[in-house]
Amino acid sequence: MTPAKTSHKPAILALADGTVVRGRAVGMIGTTGGELCFNTSMTGYQEIFTDPSYYGQLMMMTYPHIGNYGTMNRDDEARKVMIAGMIVRSFSDDYSNPIADGSLQEYLERNKVVGISGVDTRMLVRRIRTKGVMNAVISSEITDEEELIEKARAWDSMEGLELATKVTRKEAQTVPSDGSYRVAVMDYGVKQNIINNFVKRGCTLRIFPAETPPEEVMEWKADGYFFSNGPGDPNASASYGLPVVEAAKKSGKPLFGICLGHQLMAMSEGIPIRKMFVGHRGANQPVKNTATGLVEISTQNHGFAVDEKQIDESKVEVTHINLNDNTIEGLRFRNFAGMSVQYHPEASPGPHDSSYLFDQFLEMVKEGRGEKASP
Repeated sequence: MTPAKTSHKPAILALADGTVVRGRAVGMIGTTGGELCFNTSMTGYQEIFTDPSYYGQLMMMTYPHIGNYGTMNRDDEARKVMIAGMIVRSFSDDYSNPIADGSLQEYLERNKVVGISGVDTRMLVRRIRTKGVMNAVISSEITDEEELIEKARAWDSMEGLELATKVTRKEAQTVPSDGSYRVAVMDYGVKQNIINNFVKRGCTLRIFPAETPPEEVMEWKADGYFFSNGPGDPNASASYGLPVVEAAKKSGKPLFGICLGHQLMAMSEGIPIRKMFVGHRGANQPVKNTATGLVEISTQNHGFAVDEKQIDESKVEVTHINLNDNTIEGLRFRNFAGMSVQYHPEASPGPHDSSYLFDQFLEMVKEGRGEKASP
């Protein structure tokens, strides 16, 4: 067990509805804000904090003990921490993990993340579930509660906010593999484990920045096209996302989308996306596969969803449904070779329930190349 450097300075969390709670500062001393969301995962806090889909959001962990196993460089899903701030019930100043690289406190300080501990997260979750998602501000500098409430109310709404260009690569990158399959990846905030899943299946990747023109993407002559997860309002990403989706559809090659990519593919078929009252964020979301009837325990992170009331069955088939609220979690497209899911098959909450989706896409790639399907 290694002691961690910790500040015991007071901190305040102020919500846009006027709720104010006090606790102690963790991470960097400062002021930050964003949309307040909560994640129900018991472990994996580092993977959550580095998920690009959380860019600009305040992350509240519902599991009370956070930081007790430290941090490990290998667990990062991106090159930096993406959350705007952290809220926890009980922060562990010490950690017990022989393979950890350091404490969570050191990790947060190094990544300049402002946080607060010692607050009633259960009460805050109930408030969000009742009133809907809202913005908030954390500060270990400002003591005026009314000032912080006004800051929360003035913070940019996630609805209409374009964020994928904030987390994408600056230039295209090729990731080699031992296989011969070529997959073009549109990076709206692609997670490292998505890349890993493709590479271990023999896919060489060309990862393109979010605003890459469709002509440049098509020049690479991919066997298939993947549209990644990412933060912000998908409607705000349509200007650069939809042209590439349309070009990929015209290529005749198979398409696969996860999260934001799923939403862009649906939008390309005229199906609108709606802002959710409360998003899905956690490693325990039950999803039913409508083809097999099997239930998958999935990892999810989204505040927008395909509008289930405006599904056009002549264009799409609903393949997966969330059993908590019946929202749409997966689509198969009828007018082109495409499949997409709202949840994260690369993130295993224990069992690898949904990793078969990468295999299904690879079968589509093989079919497109004229190869025999795997037995």
